[in-house]
Amino acid sequence: MLAKLKNIDIPIVVILLAFMVISTMMVYSASVDHPSIVISVTKILVLYGVCLIAFLACSIFDFRVLIRIAPYLYGIGILSLIAVYFFGKKIHGARGWFELPGGLTFQPAELMKLILIICVTALLARRGGDLLQIKNDIIPVGAAVVLPFILVLIQPDLGNAIIFVIILLGMLWIGNIKYSHVLLSVVILAGAGFLILTLYKQFHQPLYDLLKGYGFSHWLDRIDTFLYPTEVAADDSYQVNNAIRAIGSGGLEGEGFLKGTSVHSNFIPFAYSDSIFVVVGEEFGFRGSAVLLLIYFLLIYRMILISIQSTHLGGAYIVVGVVSMFVFQIFENVGMMIGIMPLTGITLPFVSYGGTSLMINMLSIGLVMSVKLHQDREPELF
Repeated sequence: MLAKLKNIDIPIVVILLAFMVISTMMVYSASVDHPSIVISVTKILVLYGVCLIAFLACSIFDFRVLIRIAPYLYGIGILSLIAVYFFGKKIHGARGWFELPGGLTFQPAELMKLILIICVTALLARRGGDLLQIKNDIIPVGAAVVLPFILVLIQPDLGNAIIFVIILLGMLWIGNIKYSHVLLSVVILAGAGFLILTLYKQFHQPLYDLLKGYGFSHWLDRIDTFLYPTEVAADDSYQVNNAIRAIGSGGLEGEGFLKGTSVHSNFIPFAYSDSIFVVVGEEFGFRGSAVLLLIYFLLIYRMILISIQSTHLGGAYIVVGVVSMFVFQIFENVGMMIGIMPLTGITLPFVSYGGTSLMINMLSIGLVMSVKLHQDREPELF
């Protein structure tokens, strides 16, 4: 089994090691002057080391076994999302984490992203590449995504809930959905979007009062910051405005490592996690930001090559699901820091600090690598 590792995609491994260096530098810089959060280099490297081992273990494991047991994985994922609602720890207003020994936490919504990719793959692969039918394919796949979407939305965790939808759309597209269905969906979504925006502006205050009663009013604050940036209160636009200002101050070359003025003055909330791109932009400027985005592009490119070369249809679906997840997370995280996307709690893959997020990202890449390494005959389950 270990012999399969000789065919591992070396460029992807090099990219992951590059992310380890970048993440260590950025997280350390973002936390070194923080009044209450101190994250040592040793802790970051140990976390990355454990996750790299998980990546290799997942690469060796045959992905086709996971497709066969997809219903059981889905059940585990749903039960964990229900359990965390009742027994989870509340962090930053969302009850979405389990407390683990040693001060660690686990976020089941992150795991559910990977489980959904496997489950949607299992459902789509039944068609064998034929055109998807609404009744037999699209509705069952959509239903499988709606349940975890709702469970994560009520935590509330809008960011991860949106990622579930993005995974669904990306995999339906590669799953051979009819163009007529795509056109119909675009027309419906465009009409619904226009209607929602109109009603949102007309009934803004009643909607705000309603959501405030359920503790979700911060959603509207973030949406308003994106839609009406000049009309919102200064407190609501504080993070976005400071992020844009900090990235702009980095200029072409940046202010230098550990010299970011806004970051080290603690003007950037969650600089070590959600706002880590601000650290890159302020301290390494446009050049550093461009290099980071280029590394992401190379990672996506290598994964797409694996999808194209896969001899197993389910393997291609899995890779596209992972690619869809990463592309959206990268675009949303960077976009919200420069004001072109609404503010959410989505982290920057492999760079932001977060144990569960990093582990799931590594396992996702490990699953992609498993698709590359297992192109032989179908395995036996037991």
